Amino acid sequence: MSPAADQRGAPSTDTLALVASLWFALACNLSFWHEVLSGRDATAPATWLFAGALFVALVAVHFLLLGLVLHRAWTKPLLGVLLVATAFAVHYTQKFNVYLDPSMLRNVLRTDVKEASELFTWSMAPHLLFYAVLPLLLLWWVPIRRRRWPGALARRIAWLLLAVVLGVGAVMTVFQDFGSLMRNRKELRYLITPANYLYSLGRVAVADTRSAAKPREPLGTDATPGPAWAGRSKPTLFVFVLGETARAANWGLSGYARQTTPQLAEVPGLINFKDVSACGTNTETSVPCLFSPWGRRQYDEDRIRGSQGLLHVLDHAGLGTFWRDNQSGCKGVCDGLPNERLATTASTLCDGERCLDEALLRDLDAPLVSAVSTAASAAAGRSKALTNSRVVVLHMLGNHGPAYYKRYPASFRRFEPTCDTPDLRQCEIPQIVNTYDNALLYTDHVLARTIDWLKARQDHYDTALIYVSDHGESLGENRLFLHGVPYAIAPKEQTQVPMVAWFSPGFTDSRRLDLGCVQARANQPASHDHLFHSVLGLMDVKTAVREPAMDLFAPCRR
Repeated sequence: MSPAADQRGAPSTDTLALVASLWFALACNLSFWHEVLSGRDATAPATWLFAGALFVALVAVHFLLLGLVLHRAWTKPLLGVLLVATAFAVHYTQKFNVYLDPSMLRNVLRTDVKEASELFTWSMAPHLLFYAVLPLLLLWWVPIRRRRWPGALARRIAWLLLAVVLGVGAVMTVFQDFGSLMRNRKELRYLITPANYLYSLGRVAVADTRSAAKPREPLGTDATPGPAWAGRSKPTLFVFVLGETARAANWGLSGYARQTTPQLAEVPGLINFKDVSACGTNTETSVPCLFSPWGRRQYDEDRIRGSQGLLHVLDHAGLGTFWRDNQSGCKGVCDGLPNERLATTASTLCDGERCLDEALLRDLDAPLVSAVSTAASAAAGRSKALTNSRVVVLHMLGNHGPAYYKRYPASFRRFEPTCDTPDLRQCEIPQIVNTYDNALLYTDHVLARTIDWLKARQDHYDTALIYVSDHGESLGENRLFLHGVPYAIAPKEQTQVPMVAWFSPGFTDSRRLDLGCVQARANQPASHDHLFHSVLGLMDVKTAVREPAMDLFAPCRR
């Protein structure tokens, strides 16, 4: 048989691109179709017209994306990669109702191997078989027709022009309805798969390339210790505990039906902030944001990621800082400063993959000696109280999901039955909540132990602690799980977080804090936006970037 005969009936690259686009539009966008058509009358002709026009537009968009990059030499490998990536994207979009916007893609790319491995479960096998394995077998079995490049190029241009005409025409047919939908629910574009993650990946790559090409902008280089430091004889030890995925809705101190914070409830003088809003719905957004002076109210991702943060300002003022991490890093906010990531084999609290959060307190005194600020080491005449003071950040693993059952030891398995698998679909929602609450019980224990650790050092330091979670979590409300929903539409379960503060008598006296006033302030709304300015105020640091009006404690300093 001649080569020409072998090619007879074989699809061209353009045909494969069209078939792939149809597959993406039909099979890979069920979440998009569910949201777009929700509440519409299925029997109404207008609904069918709207759905048909959107289907044509989706096919056209994906054909344009493929048509601009596909060549016969790499059609199969490229489509293969897209099929596999799209299969995973569809799985998590359908399973957890996540939106693959740039913020979520950055969070995914920064997730370490241990975190990612918890998202891979055997229940994915049927999904991957249908969405990845079977299409891949079909793709590899089908030969691709060879065409001479002049004719192939002409056909490709014609196909692309036709896709543009059909896509634009379809949208214009229902433009009033479509325009209203996109204005009111802009987040829906991040459900269109695989266009969503391809677009978001491009945005993240461009932003990261741009930021990598230049150093972080200095921040607060004018920072100096306030005049009160000159009269202090005792240094300060301030611990900032950065929580993970703890939501206010399940926080015992804030009125949750269960007492998930029994040990903190027994701590004299502990102050609980009952209404605190997070800066984002994922770690990659919230951590840089809450350590910046701008926060959510003046949110500018490029400026926040391209600038130094709170710890650098403290360092400029001569205060030694130290970051200890039990998670996926400091997201740039401790760059160039003393920091340490827990070794997962360092103690009996670690299993070789993860450490329980109590490991954050292990041998913590040693870094306090070495964490000297660059400003303090370079300058003469600093008070001994200032040069011996330390700000320590402990970054918890907390309630990081979906493997909530791995976040606490067996002795904290108080609420049962539990969900002892990362595959949340195998569990009833009450089981998931029980497991999540057990993890909160352990966070309560770790915080109480941290306060005890600080109390034991009161003879040598004025000690204080602030704890706040980076974002919340959905546990099945409105079919949502985990976190990462775009902030504009995120439910309060993902944006409202717990926050507590504790001050030793020495710290309270040296800062002239009125704790009754602070307690009254804690009953009013607060947010991550206040933390940068409040910590600088508590540490008595003067700088132009600090806004006294954003300092939660300023009205309570006598």
